[in-house]
Amino acid sequence: MRAPIDLQLGWPSTTLHPTAPLLAAAPAILSSPTTSAAALNYGPGHGHEPLRAAIARWLTSAYAPATASGAAYAIPASRVLVGNGASATLLSAALRFADARYTRCVWMVEPTYFLASPIFADAGFEGRLRGVPEDAEGIDLAFLRAAVERVEREVAAGTGEWGRLGLRSEEPERKGLGPCRVYRHVLYMVPTWSNPSAKTMSLRRREEVVRLARELDVLVVTDDVYDVLRWPVEEGVGVEALGPLPPRIVDVDRVLDGGVKDGGSTRSGGNPAHFSSMFIHQLISTGALQKHISTVLVPTYQRRYHALLKAIKDHLVPLGVVIDTGKPYETSLSSNSQASNAVSKQPDSAGGFFTYLMLPPDLPPAGKLAAVAREKHKVKFAFGDMFRIEGDPGSADRAKEKGGFEMGIRLCWAWHEEEELAEGNA
Repeated sequence: MRAPIDLQLGWPSTTLHPTAPLLAAAPAILSSPTTSAAALNYGPGHGHEPLRAAIARWLTSAYAPATASGAAYAIPASRVLVGNGASATLLSAALRFADARYTRCVWMVEPTYFLASPIFADAGFEGRLRGVPEDAEGIDLAFLRAAVERVEREVAAGTGEWGRLGLRSEEPERKGLGPCRVYRHVLYMVPTWSNPSAKTMSLRRREEVVRLARELDVLVVTDDVYDVLRWPVEEGVGVEALGPLPPRIVDVDRVLDGGVKDGGSTRSGGNPAHFSSMFIHQLISTGALQKHISTVLVPTYQRRYHALLKAIKDHLVPLGVVIDTGKPYETSLSSNSQASNAVSKQPDSAGGFFTYLMLPPDLPPAGKLAAVAREKHKVKFAFGDMFRIEGDPGSADRAKEKGGFEMGIRLCWAWHEEEELAEGNA
């Protein structure tokens, strides 16, 4: 009997776990009474300071940020906070920078990462999550602006859906210790290799998001976890030929596997990921993590990506299925006159964990096909209805529209080997 094939699971396969680098880091931490005591006691609230400095150096090297004048800019360690994983840090950010008595709404790019919605609901925003459609460049900002302005009008007038909530008109006093403010709105998105749609937001749209957020008092939270996992779309082209990484807006991040929780911000009697931080510092400061990404993760995911895409083109595209991952970031960047010369010779890139398909209109919705695939063929995949925004009737309606994401399928190449990826699409 054939083993089940799970193309929904967004995990790296166990063969990709960095067990050897983690094991090598253990003696440096646990063999000395001084370092072991430091690891097993409470740590600084903002995180292990050597780790924060190492992450800052790594991010500076990876993104090569610059000031408005074009001068090189080194990311300071003070901009890096360490938490206990992206999901927990997302909840911390929602509790710290939003207040259900004042913050109007949490806006989520749809289709959205289905496990983010419950986190915002737990922060007090159940029933106040609303979807914002993607467009070709990553997010429909005209839709978002109109929706935010409508909410603000209703709150000010005390009428309609939002006016009846009795939300405060003035920002409450700061929450917790240190500099902090509470925002009127929250925007959640995954700009690079988005989950689930695999789209990458254009540079122009990223800049427009920041300007709109400043104007309308929106906290932007980006769950960018895949951006360093990239390779050329064209086989046989080296990774070194790729252009610069898309710039991050602001993020909570996962660096290692799901069980090694690190990334983000919180405050307690000590940092919640202090012990893990000591190990991760060893991996980054010695270059072991960067080497694992470049020599293990990227080559493996690149092979699996090409195997999955070949199977899709061989078996699904002839049936009318469309690969719908948007324009390559390099294409959108080349349309920016300031950057066109710099990217004109750079190959298009692929990356992340997922690809996204749209079914032809003559087929049933993706959820029905997923049930058949699971029951009859032991193949599991993520389907459109999973990516609705919970409690938003507009999101459900948009999913059912012609060409709506009810017909979408997300496939992951991270968990299975090439042969299984091909078999799951046959």
